[in-house]
Amino acid sequence: MSVREIRIFGDPVLRTVCAPIEEIDEGVRALVTDLVDTVELPGRAGVAAPQIGVALRAFSYNIDGDIGYVLNPVLTEVRGEPEPTGEGCLSVPGLWHDALRHPWARVEGIDLDGNAVALEGEGLLAQALQHETDHLDGKLFLTRLDAETRKVAMREVRESVWF
Repeated sequence: MSVREIRIFGDPVLRTVCAPIEEIDEGVRALVTDLVDTVELPGRAGVAAPQIGVALRAFSYNIDGDIGYVLNPVLTEVRGEPEPTGEGCLSVPGLWHDALRHPWARVEGIDLDGNAVALEGEGLLAQALQHETDHLDGKLFLTRLDAETRKVAMREVRESVWF
């Protein structure tokens, strides 16, 4: 299909709690193709459906060249105390701040054939799983910043050329 344009902070779809995928049809298959095509670009670890304007529970990932997707993902387990982790977001371009993330995470969902899938891991994968499932709940990484850092980040958003 195609690489899709990333929706930017302020777009209402980014604050939408996404609907579960009820039926795997050609539209969902096209969505997955677009999510994978869009995450394959350099510097991208994940892309959630709302970031390309679709309020459905799906995301793609690209961690160390391992590219895939999950439909109806649920963050089922996290381990370790949340720790400040350097993070950015395609929907908030140019910002990079420490967000609180668990060092290990597990997501369960389904694939295009309706088969159960699970992704789990630490480091960048754990961070991406938490980040992308947040998107599906209408949350940006800015909500994971401490109060003082969030003030700084919001000032940076207001002063950015894209806002």
